[in-house]
Amino acid sequence: MDLKAYKMDGLGNDFVIIDERNHNYNLDEFQIKKICDRKNIGCDQLILIRESKKFDAFLIFKNSDGSNSSACGNGSRCVASLLSKESSKNKIIFETESGILKSKVISKNNIQTNVGFPKTNWKEIPISKEIDTKKIEININNSSYVGTAVNVGNPHIIFFKDELENINIMDIGPKIENNSIFPEKINVTFAKKISETHFKVLHWERGAGSTKACGTAACATAVAAEINNISSYPTEIEFKLGKIKIDKDTYGNILMEGNVSNVEEIYVNV
Repeated sequence: MDLKAYKMDGLGNDFVIIDERNHNYNLDEFQIKKICDRKNIGCDQLILIRESKKFDAFLIFKNSDGSNSSACGNGSRCVASLLSKESSKNKIIFETESGILKSKVISKNNIQTNVGFPKTNWKEIPISKEIDTKKIEININNSSYVGTAVNVGNPHIIFFKDELENINIMDIGPKIENNSIFPEKINVTFAKKISETHFKVLHWERGAGSTKACGTAACATAVAAEINNISSYPTEIEFKLGKIKIDKDTYGNILMEGNVSNVEEIYVNV
């Protein structure tokens, strides 16, 4: 079966997007993995657009390993751009498993998404035991890492380091992701402070591995930096292919802004 789909990315964080508003294809885990496999179409996440009774769409996010993801910042910005072009609306509202995401078009291909109020309570991350989420110590390879945990739709832990060059994210990332203290696993980010409003990061994504960028990781990094009193808003979070701007509104909601690619129509065989 050949399905029409769309390929988009935000700073290299790439997605295959399938519109299921008129037909649910009921893709199984094998089919999802096949689509996400880099030997096939390849993507960090598969996004399914479904009908919403109240808003513009309901988004389902699937990681490349077939698992669910409650939210995806860059993916939401990509779909917002896609549906904005379809409807000529400059404001798009989604339902997701983690809540409502509001996006707006700032300029051509520059999309801002409100990811809501960040959570820092240990139960909300979630963590398997009561602990200070500002300073979580994890021992990996006979080394101790102290990070700050934040949930911005997805659980994240951020480690602030003076240098990133000696961080082997391919080795350390999955070990922290699968640490028993995180019952739903966790996204892992190492961040280096360039200035009070600029951080450079390495990221390991839960269920997807090493990715070129991650919108919710950018949000979580800015929040963690604020918690640790080492930044101010707006803050730029730099990934391999560019920066995402993170700001906060008067209610404390986190705003994520950055460029997305043009839309590429493709067909996927499942």
